[in-house]
Amino acid sequence: MAGGFAGGGAVAGRAEFYEGKITGYFILACIVGSFGGSLFGYDLGVSSGVTSMDDFLKKFFPDVYNRKQAHLLETDYCKYDNQVLTLFTSSLYFAGLVSTFGASYVTKRRGRRASIMVGAASFFAGGAINAGAMNIAMLIVGRVLLGVGIGFGNQAVPLYLSEIAPYRIRGAVNQLFQLTTCLGILVADIINYFTDRLHPWGWRLSLGLAMGPATAIFIGALFLPETPNSLVERGHLEEARRVLEKVRGTHKVDAEFEDLKEASEAARAVKGTFRNLLAVRNRPQLIIGALGIPAFQQLSGMNSILFYSPVIFQSLGFGSSAALYSSIITGSMLVVGALISMVTVDRLGRRFLFIEAGVQMISSMVVVAVILALKFGHGEELSKGVSTVLVVAICLFVVAYGWSWGPLGWLVPSELFPLEMRSAGQSVVVCVNLFWTAAVAQCFLAALCHLKWGVFVLFASLIVVMSIFVILLLPETKQVPIEEIWMLFDKHWYWKRIVRRDPKYQGNIHQQQEMGTGSA
Repeated sequence: MAGGFAGGGAVAGRAEFYEGKITGYFILACIVGSFGGSLFGYDLGVSSGVTSMDDFLKKFFPDVYNRKQAHLLETDYCKYDNQVLTLFTSSLYFAGLVSTFGASYVTKRRGRRASIMVGAASFFAGGAINAGAMNIAMLIVGRVLLGVGIGFGNQAVPLYLSEIAPYRIRGAVNQLFQLTTCLGILVADIINYFTDRLHPWGWRLSLGLAMGPATAIFIGALFLPETPNSLVERGHLEEARRVLEKVRGTHKVDAEFEDLKEASEAARAVKGTFRNLLAVRNRPQLIIGALGIPAFQQLSGMNSILFYSPVIFQSLGFGSSAALYSSIITGSMLVVGALISMVTVDRLGRRFLFIEAGVQMISSMVVVAVILALKFGHGEELSKGVSTVLVVAICLFVVAYGWSWGPLGWLVPSELFPLEMRSAGQSVVVCVNLFWTAAVAQCFLAALCHLKWGVFVLFASLIVVMSIFVILLLPETKQVPIEEIWMLFDKHWYWKRIVRRDPKYQGNIHQQQEMGTGSA
């Protein structure tokens, strides 16, 4: 739970003296905090369904609606290729990208809870504006406010969960964020299935119901404890000790509290936290946590399938209701994957889940590409057998992502960064994630139109690169206290040659050894 190493030197080696149990207070904090993920998930699910609803398209995108009707029962790669329509989806993520730097300031200066509350308030406002939208400009303004909400929420929630969790179950606790994201997607898919039948205002209900989870999260956050890490970082030592004892259910928290204080002292000694990310000793955190994993999470193609699953299924010749029903199936697979990941991540480890899922996702994308190359794009309706195979392949892809890149894409970066640059590091994670989310969302329908089945070969190729990246560069972090993770890079076959070049790194190695000997 304590911070880690970068510029200073938090004591490592006290973890064996950490005491505590799972308390009701801790469970409540995790449940309320993790529901920040439902904002992200609900938007993913609602956006994908609304953009395929006829009433929505007729009001805002009549050209897309007319093209869709011309190919109603036919397969057509280019049925939904419209840059303004994709801007409706991607504008949220561009807004989130920018807002995450403001979120970094609030998260560090005002606490994780404050960022969660700001995100919920902004998301509420965006949902209200979208529900009452009369033109595309109102839609985009609403999406921007939703994006600010997601930028704040995605910045604060993974940090909150990683910091408040006991290190032995940090993986499972952090994945509550992904679970609530998946549940948000599934709930949105189910809502879209029913609101699609409410003419002509069903889409307004889908968009407006975003205010529901935002309200629940804001109210819940009023009763949410701040993390001891954040309280220590801001100098509230007595309150931090009190919260730590209450969360752990014991007064014997001396070892963990000392680690927190020393990590905070190290953090205060570091100036320019964003610049500190570029230091040689922090190169593994920069490459793996801040740049690689958040980018690859989106380049897997998963969010494109989530954004546009009804659109994809309609382009494949499924009817409107059948497309939304198929989205419910894929949303359910995502929840199943998240649950499996929660149970296995602290047993099998992060690397195993990444690598196994990579094989499964590559195979699924190849199957989809082969079927589309042979059977699709000739203006004919796909047979039930071929359609079933496509849905199964997509579901296998989704469930594999659900136990790997989905949850681990947030978990692993959040546990790599030491306290002094954790907020800044997480901001870069969210920024990179949302940049690629927006870029893929903006380009996917055009790529589907021009590359046709080749777009799925492209995603399969990228997953090959992602899997090799994990195999070669990511050390296993399961059941390693968060303040000791930096030591993994000193033992890694490649990273040790990088981090040992930094003179400050060697100085802090000696400091750690001396302090460890003294405490023993």
